[in-house]
Amino acid sequence: MIDWKEIAETDDIEKLKEAKLWLFRENIRLENEKKELNITRERFLNERVVFQRELDSLNKRTVQERQRLKEENLFFEKKMDILKDGFRQLEADRKALENKKRLMEEESRKALGKGTDGTGSEEIAKRLFKGINNILVLRKRYRDLVKIYHPDNIFGDEELVQMINKEYIRRKEEL
Repeated sequence: MIDWKEIAETDDIEKLKEAKLWLFRENIRLENEKKELNITRERFLNERVVFQRELDSLNKRTVQERQRLKEENLFFEKKMDILKDGFRQLEADRKALENKKRLMEEESRKALGKGTDGTGSEEIAKRLFKGINNILVLRKRYRDLVKIYHPDNIFGDEELVQMINKEYIRRKEEL
């Protein structure tokens, strides 16, 4: 460390030159550090501006994405409501179809002269084969009747098919 009091009081030119040289070097070093500090400061300010722009850009994208998600959520809710309404409508249609099927089955039984307890199936079977005196016509009629009244069909009736089978066998034996 330099003792400045001693240098200020000295008459030695060499010591003064040495102190002057040291002060000159120190001044240059400080100027260089000042320049580097200014350069670093400018770089940091530029980076700050860039970071601020990036932050603003990210904030804009975040706001846009939130808006998009909100719109998608509303769209999804509308689609879900449509689906729920569709399922409700399907259920109502299914019930209406079941009711219609039940009513048609009842009408079919009434039209054939058969009560809900199953009476009259034998008589119906005899009427269905009435006037047949040929084995080929009998087979044709039998196949057609089974196709119509088979239990797997919408108007199928298991009991009536059994009576048709019995009547077919009886008529086949007669011919």
